[in-house]
Amino acid sequence: MEFKKKTLANGLDLIGEINPSARSAAVGFFVRTGARDETAQINGVSHYLEHMLFKGTEKLSALDVNQAFDRTGAQFNAFTSEENTVYYAAVLPEYLGEVTGLWIELMRPALRDDDFNIEKDVIKEEIAMYKDLPSFDVMDRCRSLHFDSHPCGNSVLGSEESIDGLTAEQMRSYFAGRYAPNNMVLACAGSFDWDELCSIAEEPCGKWQTETVERELQDYGGSKKKERIEKQNLSCEHICLMNAGVSAQDPKRFAASLLAAVVGDDVGSRFYWELVDKALAEGATMQFGPMDGTGTFYSYIRCSSENVPRVLDIVGNIFGDLAENGVTEDELEKSKNKILSALVIKNELPMGRLVDLGFNWTYLHNYRSIAEDVSAIKAVTVKDVSSLIEESRLSDFTQFSIGPAGPS
Repeated sequence: MEFKKKTLANGLDLIGEINPSARSAAVGFFVRTGARDETAQINGVSHYLEHMLFKGTEKLSALDVNQAFDRTGAQFNAFTSEENTVYYAAVLPEYLGEVTGLWIELMRPALRDDDFNIEKDVIKEEIAMYKDLPSFDVMDRCRSLHFDSHPCGNSVLGSEESIDGLTAEQMRSYFAGRYAPNNMVLACAGSFDWDELCSIAEEPCGKWQTETVERELQDYGGSKKKERIEKQNLSCEHICLMNAGVSAQDPKRFAASLLAAVVGDDVGSRFYWELVDKALAEGATMQFGPMDGTGTFYSYIRCSSENVPRVLDIVGNIFGDLAENGVTEDELEKSKNKILSALVIKNELPMGRLVDLGFNWTYLHNYRSIAEDVSAIKAVTVKDVSSLIEESRLSDFTQFSIGPAGPS
């Protein structure tokens, strides 16, 4: 593996990890913008904008864009989160230059009024679709409840009201302020020629204008509020618990990933043995969500309404035991093996490697090899995890539940 980096005069970082043994290449733009960078009036604009980039440029129609990707056989897509929007493609090496050039064109979209108006209904349908998925809806609502007035509580999709009120001009203004070269990274991983990549990107990307880009970064410990709503036609209770966690920049993030696996991995965790294996819950997981300057632990539990009191009592006992006794060496070792396996398997493919490469640079402004991350995970001790448990106070959580409507 060989790492390469170049920064253009306007602040755009070009980074690459060359793997001569790879049989493919992956390229993508990482834009440091998401729901947390929006106001209530334009909530959902980042995700909306992600859709709009595929509508084309002044020279390319949406059909042209689709045909250009299709011609190369690229596996391409994009996603928007609370704080990032990522556009990516995995291709055969011989098509990397063509696909990179296409992404560069798309990073300066037309944002036509007609396209904006048509896509508005698509976005609203997506919002309605996810509202019908209680496992998604409960997490989204719990995040908003947990972060309260903090911008990290903004919904990625926005609401029907915010999307209805959004104008094309507001989107164009947001795009101009956030899709600045000094707020973006162009990353590439796999089998490719670094000098060729730079020659493709330097001239067109060098014309982009630098902007002053800011983000509210203060940490937030969570509201600790508890709310429940009822919905018709539900047969199960959907519960989300959210705790304060460490940030994406915190060295304790490796211990946090391991703690989440001990508590709520799909198979073999404390949640699994105490809730799922005993048929008290259909599903029970915990995940760690590192973010820019802050972070969360979030648990999702699905069970019958009758089992809710007992399930929550057991969760409280698990959290209490962790606070008193910490994790065992055996639990930590098993969790390390699970996380290391997932990490290494994902990074064997350039597409998987691209995501870690881009996010490490976005959050840390630093290159981290796979070996460095493997070593950091292996180095975590029981004492490190116990210290994090004490700091995180798992029993002190925000809770949001969506359950069946009771008898009228």
